[in-house]
Amino acid sequence: MTYSQTLEWMFAQLPMYQHQGKTAFKKDLTNTLFLAEYLDHPERKFKSIHIAGTNGKGSVSHILASVLQQAGYKVGLYTSPHLKDFRERIKINGKMASEEFVITFIEEHNLFLQKTQLSFFEMTVGMAFKYFAQEKVDIAIIETGLGGRLDSTNIILPELSIITNISLDHTSMLGDNLPAIAHEKAGIIKSATPVVIGESNEKTSEVFIKKSKEKGAPLFFAEEEVYPSYASDLKGLYQVKNKQTVLCALNRLKKMGWQISSKDISAGFKQVIKNTGLLGRWQQLGLYPKIICDTGHNPEGLRYVFKQLKQEEYNALHFVLGVVNDKDLESILPMFPKNAKYYFCAAAVPRALNAKTLADKASEFGLNGEIYLSVTQAFQTAKDKAEPKDLIFIGGSTFTVAEIL
Repeated sequence: MTYSQTLEWMFAQLPMYQHQGKTAFKKDLTNTLFLAEYLDHPERKFKSIHIAGTNGKGSVSHILASVLQQAGYKVGLYTSPHLKDFRERIKINGKMASEEFVITFIEEHNLFLQKTQLSFFEMTVGMAFKYFAQEKVDIAIIETGLGGRLDSTNIILPELSIITNISLDHTSMLGDNLPAIAHEKAGIIKSATPVVIGESNEKTSEVFIKKSKEKGAPLFFAEEEVYPSYASDLKGLYQVKNKQTVLCALNRLKKMGWQISSKDISAGFKQVIKNTGLLGRWQQLGLYPKIICDTGHNPEGLRYVFKQLKQEEYNALHFVLGVVNDKDLESILPMFPKNAKYYFCAAAVPRALNAKTLADKASEFGLNGEIYLSVTQAFQTAKDKAEPKDLIFIGGSTFTVAEIL
């Protein structure tokens, strides 16, 4: 098979949460453990850091990877979803796994994958772990896909666990209140393994404290510590909390014997995008008009996005907007600026909400604009209509941003 044929097979035959939604979500680690045994437990052959959270885990993963790379380590990075190329999910020192590796993995294990009917995510986790073991990374940063307790990545025994924050998202699968979601995320806390909490409140802190005591895991709240300020190439107000979380994690790693200097931290913070290839976090795509995209899509993430937007100077705001069909529109649409011109669209994935449905619902909250057949058409129209001193913002879902990138 070619690379494109391999991806077509993966996407077509196996459940994929990002495309299908909760029908692809398996609340069971049996298949992942079965795959790990079949692959001779690659997850036991490299050191790791495990990261969960509602928002920020992607940024924290990439910043950590960047700093550890600057410190001279060979760093694996597993994240999801991808924006442009599937291989963004599996990197070492910022370089994606080769197309040949993906093809070979699927071809060699095709019969097993079909027989066991692994989900897309289960299969991808196995692929990543096999790659990191094969390439003998010094450490791998492993980001959970969804939740934590029953996430397919949760078979590793990491050096350190990190939970960035807790807010309401994926409530149909993780729970409809913060303590319930915190319980799922806290499932990554391992026996005697330090855990860093990036953000918390009274309700979620209780969950983390109880779980860490049960596991005998040293617990650290990043918000309770003070750190030096480091400049970063990642823009966006939400990165303040993410940087604080990373610095807390780095302190723990240094005390565990990892050699990381202040110079490494400074350089790593400044070169996250260059070192890791991170995309879609308050990313500027153009100037005159200024064009910005961001993958923030739940209430907590959008709160920071709109706070950042208020600091931008522009004559008119053009908003290319597309969301997924399981999004709680009642909770997010009131947050959107009413003075923007909206270009409603739907990404080319099954989970995308119909653009007319989105437009009709948005109008109830005073958000007005036109409906477009595709994200590309919406974006092109926005560029045609925008004046040089206007601002075009693309967001609402990861898939909307992905089609533009």
